[in-house]
Amino acid sequence: MHRLAVAMAADGAPLFPLLLLRLLLLTTPSSADPRATEAAHICGSRRSSDAVSFVQNFVSDMAALAGLVSSAGWGIHLANSSSSSVPVYGLAQCHSDLSPTDCLLCFSECRTRLPRCLPNVSARVFLDGCFLRYDSYPFYSEAVDPALDTAVCGGTRVGGVPGEEEPWRRGVVGLLGNLTEAAAGNGGFAVREDAAAGVYGLAECWETVGAEGCRECLGKAGREVAGCLPAREGRGLNAGCYLRYSDSKFYSATGQNGGGSSKKVLIFALVPPIALVVVLSSLFVWICYRRQRNMKKESRHLLEIYAPMRKSHLHFKYEILERSTDHFNPTKKLGQGGAGSVYKGTLPDGRNVAVKRLFFNGRQWADEFFNEVNLISKLQHKNLVKLLGCSIEGPESLLVYEYIPNTSLDRFLFGKGNNYLLTWEQRFQIILGVAEGLAYLHRGPETRIIHRDIKCSNILLDDNLNARIADFGLARRFSVDQSHVKTGVAGTLGYVAPEYVIQGILTDKADVYSFGILVLEVLCGMQNNIFARESVSVLRTVWKHYIAGTLMECLDQSLKGEIPAEEASYVFQVGLLCTQASVTLRPSAPEVVEMLSSRTSNIQMPTQPPFIELGSVDTSPS
Repeated sequence: MHRLAVAMAADGAPLFPLLLLRLLLLTTPSSADPRATEAAHICGSRRSSDAVSFVQNFVSDMAALAGLVSSAGWGIHLANSSSSSVPVYGLAQCHSDLSPTDCLLCFSECRTRLPRCLPNVSARVFLDGCFLRYDSYPFYSEAVDPALDTAVCGGTRVGGVPGEEEPWRRGVVGLLGNLTEAAAGNGGFAVREDAAAGVYGLAECWETVGAEGCRECLGKAGREVAGCLPAREGRGLNAGCYLRYSDSKFYSATGQNGGGSSKKVLIFALVPPIALVVVLSSLFVWICYRRQRNMKKESRHLLEIYAPMRKSHLHFKYEILERSTDHFNPTKKLGQGGAGSVYKGTLPDGRNVAVKRLFFNGRQWADEFFNEVNLISKLQHKNLVKLLGCSIEGPESLLVYEYIPNTSLDRFLFGKGNNYLLTWEQRFQIILGVAEGLAYLHRGPETRIIHRDIKCSNILLDDNLNARIADFGLARRFSVDQSHVKTGVAGTLGYVAPEYVIQGILTDKADVYSFGILVLEVLCGMQNNIFARESVSVLRTVWKHYIAGTLMECLDQSLKGEIPAEEASYVFQVGLLCTQASVTLRPSAPEVVEMLSSRTSNIQMPTQPPFIELGSVDTSPS
C-alpha cells in the first residue's frame, strides 16, 4: 500500500489530483477507460546506497517520461546527476489502442504506484493499459527475464457446461498464436478475436525490443499464459511485452485499426515547427522563472523557522545524530515510510533513539517536517510516540523520537519469519490503546488533530506491547468549532475513508474508518488489499462472514479456541461499525473506547461497508 502524498511531479506539484480525477470517473458514467487496473507490481531486491540522490534521479526520470508519453505514447530516458553513483534508466509505454487522454491517465496511475518501491534500484508496474519500469542499467532491449516474467490468471473457470472446455481451450491457444505473429509483423501491436469461441486478445511489445525480440517475448508469454486454461482470463507479463486473453472485449475499438503510437507521433510531427519552438521556449522560460522564485521562497521559509528552532530545547546538532547512527549505517535501519527512513541511534548520554531521515528538503517536505515537529512536541499521551527533538541544519531534515524496541505492529502480524504470536488479550489491548490515542487526538481542549494515516505499520509496540501511534507527517489540525476541513487527499489506499477520497472532506471519522480497517487486520491476521481479489480483501471477507453468521472463520488461526466466540464477534462488530460508508453512522473515537472498555454492551448493527457490491456477496448461510 503506497502513501498518496509522496507522488510528486518534477516541480514539486502533487500528482494526486490525476488519481482523484480517475477515482471520480469511476463513480460517474464515462466513455473513457484508461485500463488502470494493476496486473503486477514488482520491486527489485537491491537498494540504493545513496537513497537521496537516487530518488532525485527517479523524480527527474519520471518527469521526462511524462513529456515523452504525452507526445508519443511511449519513451525512454536516462537520469544521472553528478552527485549520484546509481543512474536511473526509465521506460514507459501505453498500449496502442488507448486514446492520448487515457494514455496519460494510465501513465499517471503508474507513476503514483511506482514510488512504493523506492529506494530499491529497480521496479516495474504493469497496468492493463500501460507499462512503466526503471532500473540502474540500460535494459531496453530485454525481451524476456526468466527471473521476473510471470503469468497472471483471473476470472472463473470454463467447464461448467459439458463440452464447453475443449472448444474454449482450442480457441484461446489459436488466438494466442495468431496474436504473436500478427504483433511481430505489425510494429509490435495486435488485437484479435474468435467470435465462435468467444475469446478476445491483445498483444503489445515495447518499442525497444524489435521484431525478433517481440516474437520471442510473445511466444514465451503465450506458452506461460496458456497454463491459465481453462480460466476465462490470463495475462502474460514479460520484460519486453504484454499479452492478454479474455472472454470479454476489453480493448478499445480503435485498436482494430492498428497501432496508436505511430499515429500519435504523426499527429505531433504535423505541428508547425516554428510555432512549436515558440511555445516550448516560452514554457521553458516560465518554468525557470517559477522554479527560481520558489527556491527563494523555500530558502526564506526555512530560515524563518530555523532561527527560533536553534534556540529550542528540541534542537539537535546534525553531526551528533549522524554519529549516533554510525553515519546512517544500513545495519541500524529500523524501517522506511513514505517520506524517509528510520534508524536506531545512541546519543552521547547513552540514550537509544529513533532518527527519522527525510528524503527531501523542498517546501512541501519542510512543511511536512515542521508540521510533525509542531504537533508532536505538544502531545503527551501513553499511546503516542514521544518526540525528543529535530535537526534542520544538515543536508536533510531529521526527527528524533524515543526508541520503541518492538518495532511496528505490521511486523508482528504480517512479517515473514516472526515467531512471536500475539495473544488475544495482547491484540485487544493494542486495539484499545490505538482507540485511546485517537480519542486523545480528536478531543483536545483547543485543537483537534486528525492523523490521516492510521495503519499497522504506523503503530509501534513498546516493551510491554502497548500500542504507540507514530508518524504524524500527514496530520492536520482544526479548531473544536469546525465540523470538517477541505484539504488535499493523503494517506494510504485501502485505509483512506471513501468520503475523503472522493470529496476531500476531512473529519475525525476518517481516522475512525482507518482504525476500523486496522481492527479487522489485527483480528484476522491478514493485511487489507483493495487491489486484490475478494478472497484476500480483509474488509470484503469479514463482511461476507458477518452477514452469513460465520465470523469465527475469519479469526486468525493462532487465536482459535483461545477466546469466546461472543467476545471475538463483538470486537469484529466494532470494527465494522467504524468502516461504515456513512460518516454519521460511524462512532467517534471516544465512543469506540467506551464500547471496547465494556466488551459486552449492546451496540448497533453495522451497515454495509463501502466498495462492496451486494451482488458479489453470498447472503445465504453456509
